[in-house]
Amino acid sequence: MSGQVTMRQIAAAAKVSIGTVSHVINDTAAVRPKLRERVLEAIRSLGYQPSALAQGLRRKRTNMLGMIIPDITNPFFPGVVRGAEDVAYRRSYRVILCNADNDSSKEGSYVRELRSYHVAGLLIIPSSGADVAAHLRTYTSASVPVVCIDRVPDGWKGDAVLVANEEGAYEGTRYLIEMGHRRLAVITGPLKLTNASERLHGFRRAVEEAKLKIEPEFVQEARFDAASGYQSALRILRMLPRPTAVFACNDLMAFGVLQAARELGLSCPEELSILGFDSLEFTKLTAPPLTSIYQPGYQLGATAARLLLERIDGVESASKKLLLPTELIRRESVVRLRGEDIAEIQILHRSRKPRSSSSAKRRR
Repeated sequence: MSGQVTMRQIAAAAKVSIGTVSHVINDTAAVRPKLRERVLEAIRSLGYQPSALAQGLRRKRTNMLGMIIPDITNPFFPGVVRGAEDVAYRRSYRVILCNADNDSSKEGSYVRELRSYHVAGLLIIPSSGADVAAHLRTYTSASVPVVCIDRVPDGWKGDAVLVANEEGAYEGTRYLIEMGHRRLAVITGPLKLTNASERLHGFRRAVEEAKLKIEPEFVQEARFDAASGYQSALRILRMLPRPTAVFACNDLMAFGVLQAARELGLSCPEELSILGFDSLEFTKLTAPPLTSIYQPGYQLGATAARLLLERIDGVESASKKLLLPTELIRRESVVRLRGEDIAEIQILHRSRKPRSSSSAKRRR
């Protein structure tokens, strides 16, 4: 087996010293062409496969890139990983993927352990705050580059590749307002995360420009998952008067809003318009298809990997903060609202009891 072949065996087969074999394999010194060819022929005939990890540890840098993501079950993140992996693979780097489960202690452990493996660089979508920023600074102080993706932890001044969260949320909220909605609600992600707080800022900016008043209870903080979006929506939609439109700050939470609306017997979009953020593939298949703000996950990962490889190659410059644009994708979950529609919706809401999602029917 190739893993059992040693340099001593190669040296014996090629009739050279172990040092000569080492110089050929590791390219650490010039070897005469005839000797080099004998060593290479012995390597081929014995099926020797050098240990990339061992070579990397000797050089104190491997061809591995560390990548830490918050939640592998969130369908947005695989696209980010794929973009980074494609760029890394073309440059002969390999990606070690770690899933932090939105757990700051687990995230910190991965950051520390990857450093001990001598990764060439680190890509991270942070799930925590200042504590992880301190760990990341140990990389940069050791000249190991780090690029944050999608979010930045508190106190991070290094490279980052993000999307225009605030502008995307602002555009989406403006669209709801232009469609006649005045009673708006928003379900945010954890506001300790920069992307969640930026999306809330974009929502508030559009609301303030339109001189609308938003009830404090109509701003709910959730966890960027369907279950918390569902629970937040139940609280909002049981209020009177309830909102005519809900902006869920990611598509998983928007799906939770859709589930809650069906459970309460509310049809979308006739009685409730729903706006998401991400424009994931499944949003085309919901009933109705979800209007959402597209953010380019694949491009996020690919751009971050290219920036990281520039740093590994020694390209020096001031820290970069790259912003990728978003785009509003109009589908069928948002409807134009007129004054008479608002009155009718409230009459219907007061006159009927919530029913199960299995018996809910869309009002045509």
